[in-house]
This record gives sequence, C-alpha cells and structure tokens, in this order.
Amino acid sequence: METSCIETIKPADLAALWNKDSDLIVIDVRTPGEFASVHAAGARLEPLHDLDAKAFSLTHASPDAPVYILCKSGVRATQAAEKLRAAGLSQPIVVEGGTDAWVAAGLPVERRGRHVIPLDRQMRATAGFFIFLGAALALTVHPLFAWIPLLMGMGLFVSGITGVCPMTGVLAKMPWNQGTGQSCCSADKQ
Repeated sequence: METSCIETIKPADLAALWNKDSDLIVIDVRTPGEFASVHAAGARLEPLHDLDAKAFSLTHASPDAPVYILCKSGVRATQAAEKLRAAGLSQPIVVEGGTDAWVAAGLPVERRGRHVIPLDRQMRATAGFFIFLGAALALTVHPLFAWIPLLMGMGLFVSGITGVCPMTGVLAKMPWNQGTGQSCCSADKQ
C-alpha cells in the first residue's frame, strides 16, 4: 500500500478533537522506554515491533472508526498505519511530526521514566560504532575485518531503500527500551 493513501492530522487538530471526544483511540508505536520518557497524555502504548495488526483490528470498536497513531516523528506511525489498513481498519491516521511535534506544540504530555535515546538515534550510534570498529580492526589487526563496515553499510543502504531495519527491531527489544517496569498505558487524559 502506498504511503500517500495514509491520512494525516496535525497535533493541534488532534488535541482539539480529543478535547471534544475523550474516547478517541490514540496509540503510540514507539518502544516502551521512549513512551515512558514522554508521550501524549492519554495515548496508549502499542509498540510497532509487537503490533499485531489483525488482533488490534479485531478488538477495535469498528473497522471504520479512526485510530490516531503517534511515533517519534512519523515514520513508524506510517508503517503502523499501513499494517492496520492491511488488517482491515479503514481510518488509520498518522499524527504529523509525531511526539516531537506534539511536545513542540506544547500539548499535554506524561513523563514516567528516565530519558531514553530515541530508537533511530540508537540505530545510527550502533551502526556507526560497528563501522568504526570494523574499519579500525581492518587497519590494525587484519584486512578481513573490513567486512564489518561493508556489511553495516549495505544494511543501512537496504534499510534506507526498503524502510525496514532489522537492527531497530533488535534494539527495540533491549532492556533499556522496555520502560521502567511501571505500567506504560494511561487511561486518563490530562
């Protein structure tokens, strides 16, 4: 499904709708750690790496009801929207600019844990470390270590083209991305 088919909404417009109807379904598809750091007040955690779109669509009130989706900046939310649409929901709506835009607009947020580096930055730091390490080892220990940066570079290239990054899936499951052990879901909107 093409990304252009996914509807979007500005954070302020969603906040206005949410003030009128507190029963809106608003999900955040970041990791539990990112969610605990800061999230839109009242959003429900549904991490993209664990999102079972079919199960979500079966428990959703109506296939025609809107589901508003947040992530850090919009990329994971768009992936989640595509998964939800493929599972039968007709109105997955991505919040433009994600949680970054929500916070920048001064809209209500909840903070429940320590600050966690966003997943995209963790991926870049990890890839950069392995590229540096492989190059350093290839120059100082043995030329075959050059395969490390070559493979990392190819992985980043494929990820950029396809939008799929296995490294982020692995990083999302790391303990520091799993939150504080408290419940990450909020039933009350401030």
